Amino acid sequence: MGNALTSRADAAVDTAAPPLPNFVAGSSPIVQAAIEEMKSSVGKTNYQQLPQPVRYEEMQREINFALRPDLFEGMRFEITRPLNQNFFLTHSLFMGNAETPHHDPRGLPLKASVGVYEFGANVIQDRWFALGRLSSDGRMSGRFRREFSEWLVGKIQISTQQGQAQVMADLGIKGTDWNAEVKVGNPGFYGMNYFQSITPNLSVGGELFYLTQQLKSGVGIAARHVGEKHIAVGQIANTGVVNLQYMHRVTERINMVSDLMWQLNSREATAAIGYDCMLRQSRVQGRIDTNGIVSCFITERFGPLNFLLSAELDHAAKNYKFGFGFTLGE
Repeated sequence: MGNALTSRADAAVDTAAPPLPNFVAGSSPIVQAAIEEMKSSVGKTNYQQLPQPVRYEEMQREINFALRPDLFEGMRFEITRPLNQNFFLTHSLFMGNAETPHHDPRGLPLKASVGVYEFGANVIQDRWFALGRLSSDGRMSGRFRREFSEWLVGKIQISTQQGQAQVMADLGIKGTDWNAEVKVGNPGFYGMNYFQSITPNLSVGGELFYLTQQLKSGVGIAARHVGEKHIAVGQIANTGVVNLQYMHRVTERINMVSDLMWQLNSREATAAIGYDCMLRQSRVQGRIDTNGIVSCFITERFGPLNFLLSAELDHAAKNYKFGFGFTLGE
């Protein structure tokens, strides 16, 4: 009798494990959609056919283009004149102010008036191009790029200023889902970087350099994630610098960007947010950072003529910069 009652009581007790809580059901629709997308993509990635990542030095190109436009103070005029399909001449004139390292008794930065004319020539062929610049203040620069094959590219850059010449030579190698670069320059610079696709959306890599004269070296690692409407980039170096950047595509014509620079050694951080709006005949770019610096850059198109407006306001340092200019030709 006792055994029968005991077996009946045991049968009435549910010994099954309790169900796990459903965190997805209580989350937002955006989180649920992201999780469902991850589930649907499991097993579909072909790791033998990953895409070719961007170059290590270009992982921030979209973000920096929106966050750091070519601001200037004064007047700038540029004209590009094509002589034929492969040869172009450029003329640039700049008149404005240049900051000096000195300050007046009130602490305001001292500026000197400058005027510079620059002449340039560009030669573009199917597998190579060369360009040179010569300015009225004695500066000269040149660049040459040659594609030896689909996977091997060589570059060399030369610049002279105040009697000093700098040369930098690069050799780039491309694989099916990776790329690498080796750099040699003077005085005593050696460096290399590597970038590898891990998934169709994620790329990781690193760089290192060595300066023989200063006996300094540096190592850094980085990651870049590209989604349907975003680009995220993170970098960290042994010098104690952490840089995080993010760009979100609000619409096809509007991008929002953010940047965080953190100095671990000095425990100082600077953050900035910006925007990039592409209208029918104009482009507006701007940013504001935690130092209180506000900037804006506007490009208005009138056929082959572009009208430029540039402004940067630093209220804390009482430093204000305004500029306008024209560019003619491509």
